[in-house]
Amino acid sequence: MLVKSLELENFRNYQKLQIEFDPVSNILSGDNAQGKTNILEALYLCAVTKSHRGSKDRDMIAFGQEEAHIKCIVEKNGSPDRIDIHLKKNRNKGIAVNGVPLRRASDLFGTMNAVFFSPEDLSIIKKGPSDRRRFVDMELCQLDRLYTTYLTGYNHVIQQKNQLLKDIYGNPSLKDTLAVWNEQLVRYGIQLIRLRREFVEDMNPITNEIHKNLTCGRENLEIRYEPDVTEQLFEKALIQNEDREIRMKMSLIGPHRDDLAFLADGMDIRTFGSQGQQRTTALSLKLAQIAFMKKVRKDTPILLLDDVLSELDRSRQLQLMDSIRDIQTVVTCTGVDDFVNIRFPVSKVFEVVQGTVSQITRRN
Repeated sequence: MLVKSLELENFRNYQKLQIEFDPVSNILSGDNAQGKTNILEALYLCAVTKSHRGSKDRDMIAFGQEEAHIKCIVEKNGSPDRIDIHLKKNRNKGIAVNGVPLRRASDLFGTMNAVFFSPEDLSIIKKGPSDRRRFVDMELCQLDRLYTTYLTGYNHVIQQKNQLLKDIYGNPSLKDTLAVWNEQLVRYGIQLIRLRREFVEDMNPITNEIHKNLTCGRENLEIRYEPDVTEQLFEKALIQNEDREIRMKMSLIGPHRDDLAFLADGMDIRTFGSQGQQRTTALSLKLAQIAFMKKVRKDTPILLLDDVLSELDRSRQLQLMDSIRDIQTVVTCTGVDDFVNIRFPVSKVFEVVQGTVSQITRRN
């Protein structure tokens, strides 16, 4: 899979932008706060319909504007697809593929596959459970549309149930309606738990092999899925915790509280790992994400690297670059020399200055 071009209109700090990408490597160079990451954000939006920053649609529209437009051309097996995304300040976004509007945003998944890697991802091991759940959700949503359906349904039910729990606190007679939402929560939730468990099981051998290579065989890595509750006990746990949820006015049981553990030869890296171990584990996880997507999709994803090299030591820089030489990359950085120094093939280099992008050189 390749991304051929990107056009932006009133997106972030870009009034208008048209950029053609090289099939190998594309470097967006410039000082901080010039708009480099905004280009990666637009590309990622074309893959998963959401910002990697968690931004709302209206926040991505240029100041003073009511709408923003993104057009991206991708190619798979020689066949091009045009993705159009129309962001609106006070309405849901519109998405079309090859001019045909999509009924649901999730129908876009699979048209373009992308892996986003930022400095924040290097902290995923020591961050909170919500960051690790987001990693799983974003990967599975690109790979399995059913998962997207279950996740969307589950999140909707959680919102409705939380509102009901607040209302029950002031009006106890509403308690009888809680069972209806719990029934839906179980229906969606057991599917999320099952698919997350299967995902971790499939990722484990891939991640461990990569981690052994990164540590020169010194460590074996195991990802362990830590569900808040099992499929079998979900319904029972909801009943047992009903009064507590009413007192707390929020949903306390379910896969929205799941987590992942990372064990190096049995040691929990989240708690006892050094910063170096945590970063190596995060790098293993991202490289495994690429390999897993290749395996499932039978194609290579587009890799979006947001100033990651500056956060890695030279050894990890080399290991990362060696692992992605067969993948189209779009990279942001403050200087090209880092890539030249580690002998990474530099195809196209763009200079980004205050929302203006210019191709400045090409190296073979």
